[in-house]
Amino acid sequence: MQMRALVTGASAGLGAEFARQLAADGFALVLVARSADRLRELAAELPALGAADVEVLPADLTDEAGLERVAARLQDAARPVDVLVNNAGHAVAEPFHASAIADERAMHELLTWVPLRLAHAALPGMRERGRGGILNVASLAGRLPSGSYAAAKAQVIALSHALDARYRRDGVTVTALLPGFVATEFHERMGVAADTVPRAGWADAPTVVREGLAALRRRRGVVVSDWRYRLAAPLLPLVPSRLIAGFGLGARIERGSGR
Repeated sequence: MQMRALVTGASAGLGAEFARQLAADGFALVLVARSADRLRELAAELPALGAADVEVLPADLTDEAGLERVAARLQDAARPVDVLVNNAGHAVAEPFHASAIADERAMHELLTWVPLRLAHAALPGMRERGRGGILNVASLAGRLPSGSYAAAKAQVIALSHALDARYRRDGVTVTALLPGFVATEFHERMGVAADTVPRAGWADAPTVVREGLAALRRRRGVVVSDWRYRLAAPLLPLVPSRLIAGFGLGARIERGSGR
C-alpha cells in the first residue's frame, strides 16, 4: 500500500530533512512552502532517495487562500494523505515588549492556527480510513516561560495532547515533537548566531527528524528530541521561572531561536 505524507515548511531545515527521510521510507510526498523554486530543487532529489511520487504545492500558509489550498489537498480522498507533518514556522526576533504586534499575530497564526486548520482538514479522512498520523513540530520552549514564541508552542503541545487522546481510538496518532536548539537556517534568519549557544547545545536535524518519525510510528504522544534535552527536560520545572525568562535558554528563545 502506497503511503503519502504532506510536509509544511519543506523547503529548508527540518522540513527538508523530513522530506528526505520520508522519501527513504518509500513515501509519496506533498511538499508545501512559499518558495516554489526551492521546493522544485528538493523534489528533484527525492526520487533517488526512494520517493514513489513527489508533488510540489507552493503556498503561503499565512495567506488564507494559500492555507485553504493545502487544506483542500488534505481533504482529497482520491489522493489520500496518511501522514501530516506540521513543521512550518518562524519566530519574532525582538523581545515581546519591543516587537511589532503585526509580527506577533503573524507568528501566532502560523504556529497555532495553521496546525489546527490542517489537522482539522486531515482528520476526517484519516478516521474514515482507520489510520493516519499527524506530527506537530513544537519546541522544548513550549515548556518554558520564555516569551510569546514559547506560548505559541505550548498551545501546539496542548493541541497535540488533546487530539491524540480523542482520536487514538480511531487509529490516528498525533505526536508533538519538542526539539531544543537545532542547527538549521531557522536561527540564522532570526539573527541568532551559532556562538550564542554552546556547541554541545546544538542538535542536528537528521537526529531530530529521525526521533520524531520514530515516535509517530510507535504511537507516542510527545517526544523531547536529542538525548541532551531529554536529560535536561525533567530539571526545567525545578528552575525558578524568573531565571529561565531572563537568562540562558529562555532568553535566547525569546530573541528568536526556538528550534
